[in-house]
Amino acid sequence: MTSAPHGILLVDKAEDRTSHDVVARVRWLLGTKKVGHAGTLDPMATGLLVLGVGQGTRLLTHLVGLDKTYLATIRLGSATTTDDREGEPVGERVDATGIEDARLEEALDGLRGDIQQVPSTVSAIKVDGKRAYARARAGEDVQLAARPVRVPRFEILSRTERDGHLDLEAVVDCSSGTYVRALARDLGAALGVGGHLTALRRTAVGPFAVEDGVHVPARGEGDDVDLPLHGLGEIAARVLPVLDVAEDEAAALGTGKRIRSAQELRAPSRPHPAHAGPEDAPVAALDTAGRLVAVLQREGRDWHPRLVVPENTRR
Repeated sequence: MTSAPHGILLVDKAEDRTSHDVVARVRWLLGTKKVGHAGTLDPMATGLLVLGVGQGTRLLTHLVGLDKTYLATIRLGSATTTDDREGEPVGERVDATGIEDARLEEALDGLRGDIQQVPSTVSAIKVDGKRAYARARAGEDVQLAARPVRVPRFEILSRTERDGHLDLEAVVDCSSGTYVRALARDLGAALGVGGHLTALRRTAVGPFAVEDGVHVPARGEGDDVDLPLHGLGEIAARVLPVLDVAEDEAAALGTGKRIRSAQELRAPSRPHPAHAGPEDAPVAALDTAGRLVAVLQREGRDWHPRLVVPENTRR
C-alpha cells in the first residue's frame, strides 16, 4: 500500500485554468484530498502556484505572506470593468501613443513603495461575507476600501505603440495582497488615458522561482506525469530561521514538549515579511537528517512547538 504523499509542490500554471482546477487535478494525480494553495492566480494569468500536499498544507501559513514577482503587459488608452482584458470597455478610448517616457516614469513613481491601493471590484475580497466579484457580477455597486501594499519595483521593460494604445511590458515586485490589475488601472488613471492588464505571469513567490515549477496536465492531457514534492525541511529552511535539534530534542518536540537549546539559529534565505521581529518569529526545527520536526516560537528561554510534524510523515 502506497503511503500518503507529503511536501510542497511548485506548479507553473497554464493560461485559462483556475487555480482550484489545478488543485483538484493534483488531488486526483496524487491520490489524496489533502492539497491546498498559498495564493491563487486568475484564470488568464500564468506562472507559479505553491501547493501544499499532506503535512505540507500546514506549512502554507508561513508561505502565503511571501512577496511576489510578476511580468505584466499593461495596455494604456482604455479601461475595462474588470481592470483586465476580460472585462467590458469603460469610457472612451484615448490615444496613449504620445505619452513621453518622463511623464510615464513620474506616474510609475507614484505607484512605488508603500502605497494605498483600492482592489479591483472583481477581486475575491469578501464584503459582508460575499466575494466582491460575486456582488459585482450580480450588478451591485461594489466599493472597496483602500489597503496598504508595498511595491518595491515597478519597472517598464519595453513599450509598443499599436492602434492608439501604448502596450507596456513591466516587471513588478510587490507584497502579498497587491493587485497588479489595480496597478494597471491606476497607472492609466494617473496618466488620464485609462489602463488595463492584458497578460500576467507570476515568476516568483519569495525565494521560489517559476523555473522550478512543473506543468500539471489538465484532464484529457494524460495522467502520466511526475509531480516532484519538495521536502518540508528544505522549504521551511528557505523562509524561516532554523534551529538544528538533536535526536532527543526532536523526540521531545514530537510529543509537544518544550525544549531549551543553546544552538544558534541559522538565517533563512529569505525572511517571512509578516514576522514581527526576532522574538516573535516562528522558527523551523530540523532534525539531523534535515527533516522538519516542528515550527517553534520562543517563550522566555524555551522553544515551544506551535506545529508538530508526525515522525512518519517528516520530510
